[in-house]
Amino acid sequence: MPRPRWPHLQRETNRHGKTVWYVRRDRSQPRIRLRNAFGSPEFETEYFAALRGETPQPKGPRGGAGTLEWLWGRYCETSAWTTALSPSTRRQRENIMKHVLERSGRAPVGEIDKDAIVYGREQRKATPSQANNYLAAIGGLFAWAKKAGLVASNPCEGVESLKRPKTRGFPEWTPEDETAFIAHWPLGTPQYLAYMVHACTGLRRGDAVRLGRQHFGRDGKIHLQAEKNGVELHIPIHPQLVAAIQACMPSGLSILESKWGRPWVKESYGNTFHEWAKVAGVNKNSHGIRKLAATRVADAGASEHEMMALFGWKDPAMARVYTRSANQTRLAAQAAAKVGNMGSLLELFADVAQNET
Repeated sequence: MPRPRWPHLQRETNRHGKTVWYVRRDRSQPRIRLRNAFGSPEFETEYFAALRGETPQPKGPRGGAGTLEWLWGRYCETSAWTTALSPSTRRQRENIMKHVLERSGRAPVGEIDKDAIVYGREQRKATPSQANNYLAAIGGLFAWAKKAGLVASNPCEGVESLKRPKTRGFPEWTPEDETAFIAHWPLGTPQYLAYMVHACTGLRRGDAVRLGRQHFGRDGKIHLQAEKNGVELHIPIHPQLVAAIQACMPSGLSILESKWGRPWVKESYGNTFHEWAKVAGVNKNSHGIRKLAATRVADAGASEHEMMALFGWKDPAMARVYTRSANQTRLAAQAAAKVGNMGSLLELFADVAQNET
C-alpha cells in the first residue's frame, strides 16, 4: 500500500516540469516551499520547520539575480524611486523593506504571490497604518517591476488596504498647553524657539528642521519648498518668531540646532521635542502645534484656498476640516445669540400677558 502523505504537504508540477513541494497549514496563510530533495533528512527538517511557520531561506548568495533583494536594488536605481517619490516617502519605505528583506530577501520574485502579500499585511494588522504603508511599499516595487517586464504580474493587485480607525490623528495642542510649555521653556531657550517655529509658521517637523537663514526673504516672508509634497510655501514672518530667533541666535544657517550646534535629523528632533513637551506637562508632539496654528488661522476667517497656500496642502479636504469647524463655531455663536434674544422676547410676552390678566 502507498505510504500516506504527510499532513499539510502539497505536491505540484511547475511550468518547467519539475515537481515542487509546499506546506500550507490553512488558507489564511501563504504556502511555504520546501527546497530539499523529497524523502531526505533535510526535507523532513524543513517540513517540520514549515509546520511551525518558519520560512526557509533559499540556497545561494544573498541578493542573487531573481530574488526580492535583487529586485529592490534595481528599483532603487530608477527614476521611479529617486524622482517620483519624496525623500520622506523613500525613508519610510526603506525602513519597511529593511525588515521585509531580512526575512525574505532571497525569495525568488516569481514565487511571491497574492497569498504572501496578504500574509504580510495580516502580520501588521494590529497597526492598520503600518499594514497599509507596507502594501504601498511592496506594491510600488512590483508595479514598477511589472512595467519593466521583470515580473509577469503584480501580486499586490486586488489586495485591499485595511480600514483605519476613525481618529483625528495626532492630538491638537490647546492654548492651555501652549501656556504650560512657554511657562517651563521661556523666551531665550531653544525649546521656546522650536515652539515658535511651529506656532508661527505651521511647518511640519521635516520642514522645521530644514528652515534656515536663507529662507527668510526681504519681502517679509519665508520661502520654502515643502519636503512632503514639493509645494512652494510663502509664509509671512511673525514678530514673535523674530523675537525668539533674536533671543536664541543660531550659530549656523539652520534656525533649529541640536545641543552640538548642528542641524537636527527629523526623527531625532521629533522625539526630543516630545520629551521637552512632556517635561512641561504636555504629552503631545510638534505636529499638534501645526493643528493649533491651522485652527487659529481658520478661526480668523481664512478661506480654504488661503489655508492651502499657507500650510502646503494640495487637497482642499484638509483645509475644509478646519474651515468647517471654524464656521460651525461661528454659526453656533450666532445661533446662541438668537436663542438668547428669543428668550428675552418670550419673557417680554409673558410680562405683557400677565399685565393684561
